[in-house]
Amino acid sequence: MSKPDFDDPDLPLADLFAVWPEAAAMFLARRMLCPGCPIAPFHAITDACLEYDLDEDAFRAAIARDVR
Repeated sequence: MSKPDFDDPDLPLADLFAVWPEAAAMFLARRMLCPGCPIAPFHAITDACLEYDLDEDAFRAAIARDVR
């Protein structure tokens, strides 16, 4: 199985955390409850940013620095 595309806007958070567990730190640092959430298989970064009122581009860039 190949690694999912980090830049895929539909990448489920559960897959993100499974492949790049270090990404969870960015969520937890912002007091986001996404790691471990039962909705994580159905939400993407876009959904989380909307829910927590975050700038998606800035948040994606911060995560990308840690996972790449």
